[in-house]
Parts: sequence; structure tokens; C-alpha cells
Amino acid sequence: MTAQQFPPSMHTFCDDLLGKHDATGLAALIRRGEVSADEVLQATLARARKAEPCIHGLVTPIPDDVRDPGAGETPVPQADPGIFSVVPTVVKDNTDVKRFPTTHGTAAIRPQPAAHTSPFARQLLAQGLVCIGKSTLPEFGFNATTEPAHDTPTRNPWNLKYSTGASSGGSAALVAAGVVSIAHANDGGGSIRIPAACCGLVGLKPTRGRLVDNDAAKSLPINIVTDGVVTRSVRDTANFYYGAERYFRNPKMPPVGRVEGPSTGSLKIGLVMDSINGHPTDATTREAVESTARVLEKLGHTIVPMDVPVASSFPDDFARYWGMLAFGVRANGKRLIHPGFDKTRLDGLTLGLDKAFRKQFYKLPATLWRLYRSYHDYAEAMVAYDAVLTPVLGHTTPEIGYLAPELEFDTLFDRLTRYVSFTPLANATGAPAISLPATLGRHNLPVSIQLMGRHGEERTLLELAFALEDTMEWPDITLNQCQPMAGSAS
Repeated sequence: MTAQQFPPSMHTFCDDLLGKHDATGLAALIRRGEVSADEVLQATLARARKAEPCIHGLVTPIPDDVRDPGAGETPVPQADPGIFSVVPTVVKDNTDVKRFPTTHGTAAIRPQPAAHTSPFARQLLAQGLVCIGKSTLPEFGFNATTEPAHDTPTRNPWNLKYSTGASSGGSAALVAAGVVSIAHANDGGGSIRIPAACCGLVGLKPTRGRLVDNDAAKSLPINIVTDGVVTRSVRDTANFYYGAERYFRNPKMPPVGRVEGPSTGSLKIGLVMDSINGHPTDATTREAVESTARVLEKLGHTIVPMDVPVASSFPDDFARYWGMLAFGVRANGKRLIHPGFDKTRLDGLTLGLDKAFRKQFYKLPATLWRLYRSYHDYAEAMVAYDAVLTPVLGHTTPEIGYLAPELEFDTLFDRLTRYVSFTPLANATGAPAISLPATLGRHNLPVSIQLMGRHGEERTLLELAFALEDTMEWPDITLNQCQPMAGSAS
């Protein structure tokens, strides 16, 4: 199917047994015996076959059947089989799940089945979720759109001419289109929140250390990467963290516990409209944030404009750290990633980031010191605030091709810094941040907002998210000119 043959938009929601249930609802149906786990699985695979020709959210073939590849390796420390038992999901293709290949979104690695399930994937699957495949991402998660140079782009179900964001773009596309109700995502600069924003989903990046870290995250000089999920409902995200905490709870931070709705307290919420990099937020995004601020005020919260709580050097420092990651991939891919790693097959963005870093590598010690310091700067600033309201992105979702890795590097990098101008702060500081849909903008695309919290205060963000979900009319893909896929596209 060519781009010209795509319908304007699509989803797989229909009157099958999956309906519009979220993961919490599906798990409840299975527990009550109203549907069987196998019926849910088969309906999910049928939806995947309908959606994939249009959205391309999977890098693995759609199976005829599947059994949890982590079975026997995911001990569940509670009496029940998991809060989402036995709900289908997908795992992002930079995280190992036994017997599935892991390619990190690059042509530089020859796919081979993983021998083990990674630590975080064990925590994820311990909640009863069943992995049906691996979801797409850009090369090593470096880009803000899921358009790997060697593969078909992942398309936004709301408007198939547009990006899903990244790097967890495949997961977001599959959840938004109705294939799965919850999907794995991870975030090193916005990669949970950006695709959630583009696809009208809930995406919470937790506090650093909240969840089990994979080995790659532990090896970073400053761990900017955290795992999580993208969902269609706040309760699914809240229940995921409740279930994850029963598997592992970090004793150094307050528990999230079970969050089931808004709180009744009044909060002081900071408001940041423009990023520290000097690029103004576009009008559509600004209005979405302002309208959310008005809703929060009506709910009894106090909204106070505030300065960005970080040094002015932050954009350059984070860009340099981003380049350091690309340098590490290119220089040490055979040792760190896969013995068959072929650096000659890396895409233009990875090579450009590597080259830019090598010109400034001597600045790395000071860069690392300032990024480390950002944790303390943020914590100090947040003493006076319960949360901060910001845009997720500097402007609305771009079309496919606008951020393609084949573009000339300087052009692509400039576009990325204008677009991804709010999310990296939470990665460097380790703070929790959540993306929530706010409205439907031009071209039938969701526009979202971000709430950031104090370290360890995911509960506050989830309570605010429940309040906004209850109060605002969030975009619904089934109500806005999307075409349900009656049969397999061809």
C-alpha cells in the first residue's frame, strides 16, 4: 500500500469482544470469566492484522498464536497472577524479551532471538501481561519520529500522513489504533511523553529509580532513561505503577500506592509556556496549555507563572550528552550492543550526533557536572510548587518526513531542538512527568500538555491526571472522522 492509498486516518475499534475496553477493563472481564484469555488474544491479533498495513507499529511478524515468552522467568511476588492478567501487550524493540529479536531500530544489527528477558521486561510481564511482539522505534531511540531509515515509517492512526512521535512510536500507534490497550515505552529525552502526546495517550515518565532499571540504563554516567507504559486511560497507568510497585518498590522514595481518582486538595502549580532554548511555543500548543490551566484553576488549584528551573546552559548540555550516546554506540557497538554490529549501516542522525560530539568532547566533564547539578536545581525550585504545567512539545505534530534521518544533519538537528524543547528536563533531573491529551487540533491530531512533579511524587501527577480526565473532553479517535478498518487493508 502506498502513501497515496492510505485512508486519512484509521482505528480498529469495533463491536468485537475487545470493544473500547482499557487494560483494566479487559483484565476484569477475563477474571470474571466473561471472556477467555484466548479469545482476547485472538481478537488482538485480528486487530493487529487490520492495522499493520497502515500504521506499521510492529517489527516482528504477527503470530498465529503466542505464549508469554518470559514464562518461568518472571516470578510474581504476590498471590494473584498480576493486575493485568492475561492482557496482550507489546514490548519496545530496544528491550529484550526471551525468544524475540531485539534490533534497537537499526540496520546495524542482525536480528537474533534474545536469550533472556531483561530486568524491566520481567517487571512488566510480572503484572500478567502477554507480549505478542516488539514495537517499532527510530535508530537507538535518538530521533523524535519513528521513521527508521531502513524501514517503513510508523504512521499516526489519527492522521496517517503524520508522525507518531518517538522513540516509543510503535507502541503509541498500536495503543491509539486499538490493537492493544497498554504497551511498553521508555524515555531518555521524552520518548514516552512525545509519542503519547502525538497519539492522544497517557504517558508517565516516572522518577529515576522508581522502576527496575535495565543494564544499559545503569551504565550511563547520568541515567536519563526510564521505562514505563503508554495507555488510553489514567487508571491503566495508575494500575501499572501499583502493580509494578508490588514487584519492586524503591525504599528511597515514597510509595505511589493505588491511585483511583483525584485528590481534594488545592495545589500550587507552576506554569511554563516557553522553553529555555529560546524557541517560542506555537499558538495551538500554547492555547492547549492555557485552557488546561483554566481548568485546573476551576478545580481549585493556584496557577503561578514560573521560570524554567534549570541553568541556561541546559539545552547545549543535553544536546552534548545526546551526542555522547551516539558516540558510544558508534565506537563501542560491537562490545556494548551486539558482536555483529556494523557501524557502516548507521543512519544520518546517529552519525551526525557522533560527529558533533567529537568536536566538543573536551567539554564533557563540565557538561556532566552541570547535568548532575540539574537534579538539585530542580528539587530546590520545586520546594515552592506541587507541580508544573508545560507543553510537551514546542509545536504540533509534524508530517512524516519532516524529521527523517536522511535529512541534512544541521537542518534535522535544528528542527529537533525546536520540537523537543520541554521533555529533556525531566530526564536529566530525574523528575516524574506525564503527558496528557488536551484537545484536538488541526489535521485531526491530538494536542497534549505535560505536568511535572517533585521527585517521587507520581501520585500527585496521577491525581491531577484523573481530575483532568474527569473534567475535560479528551480527544476520542472513534469520534473524529477516523475510519474503522472493516477488514485487512491490502
